[in-house]
Amino acid sequence: MIKKNKKIFVKDLGKASYKPTWDYQEKVLKEITNIKSIGEETTPNYFFYVEHPPVYTLGKSGEIKHLLLSEEKLRSKNIEFHKTNRGGDITFHGPGQVVGYPILDLENFYTDIHKYLRMLEEVIILTLKEYGLKGERSPKETGVWLDANTPFPRKICALGVRTSRWVTMHGFAFNVNTDLTYFDNIIPCGIVGKSVTSLKAELKKDISMEEVKEKINKHFQTLFEAEFVQL
Repeated sequence: MIKKNKKIFVKDLGKASYKPTWDYQEKVLKEITNIKSIGEETTPNYFFYVEHPPVYTLGKSGEIKHLLLSEEKLRSKNIEFHKTNRGGDITFHGPGQVVGYPILDLENFYTDIHKYLRMLEEVIILTLKEYGLKGERSPKETGVWLDANTPFPRKICALGVRTSRWVTMHGFAFNVNTDLTYFDNIIPCGIVGKSVTSLKAELKKDISMEEVKEKINKHFQTLFEAEFVQL
């Protein structure tokens, strides 16, 4: 029986465009699935951080009508748009947002996609708690919210993943110092009548992105019983 590997290589890709980062994820995922096809080696796990320039991405189950800008308007605002192979609907990535792409072989942890999504949410919920905010789940809506069960729900973290042979890619987008006006051009996650927020908007001050990543790292390692190794 192949030994489970709970070490996760962590790399901060800095500021990088969406499509090259997506291609990089696909490459790493394929390398891991190739190892699995041989069946003789322990598989590696990765976690990439990145900060994208402004981009809207549409998931497999999303509807293009949830993008409220024409191609011409997108170009004039210098915003990219990509249809992706992740789950979920439309969302925004951009400056001031902590985006995390875990590429994990879930057979090193547990083969349960539902549990995996709930664990990603819990990482963010525990991180928010350190800032005095109560992150919550909203029934049938993946992601992390504030005041989820009130008349004023606000989404602070979006999630969307893809798996192949139990290897994950894509991940979460956590609004830290994000310019929230970008969300005015979409119906975020296809959900009508609910707003988005950020740490900055809630706490009325800029928040250190590196500090947020450190907190995410801590909670991720605890919840996944993993060890992070910096690349």
